[in-house]
Amino acid sequence: MTPEDLTWGDIEHTAALVLKAALPGTTRVVNELPADLEKKLPLVQVQILPGGGDDRVTDTALVDIDTFAATRTGMWDLAREVRAALLAAAGTHVPGARVVIDSVETTSRPAPVSYGNPAIRRAVATYALTSRAQAPA
Repeated sequence: MTPEDLTWGDIEHTAALVLKAALPGTTRVVNELPADLEKKLPLVQVQILPGGGDDRVTDTALVDIDTFAATRTGMWDLAREVRAALLAAAGTHVPGARVVIDSVETTSRPAPVSYGNPAIRRAVATYALTSRAQAPA
C-alpha cells in the first residue's frame, strides 16, 4: 500500500456525529446555520478550520465549535457538554464516519462571542482532533 492509497475521513462530519450521539435530542448539530437561528435553539455548529496537517499517517484537524442558546446559562451548559463529548471521543472509532479519533485537545476554550442578536447567546471554541489514515474498504 502506498501513501496515495490512504485516506482520512471527513473530520467535520465525524465531530458532528460524535456530538449528535452525545447531546440531548433537542439540540441541533449542523455545519451551516439556518436563516431562522433564533427559532432553532439550542444549536451547535461544527466547522473545519484552515490549519493542521498530516505526517502521512496521522492527520491533525482544527475544528471550530459554536454553541448557540437563548440564555447565557444555556450557552455555557451546552459549551461544557460539547467540550466533554469531544474530549471523551479520544481513542474511539466513530461508526458511520470510518474514522478513528486518536486524540482531542482544546486549543481555544469556550468563550462568549457576540452574535449581534439579543435573542441569541454564542460561545466559540476550537479543538484539535487527530486521526489515522485509513485504507479504502
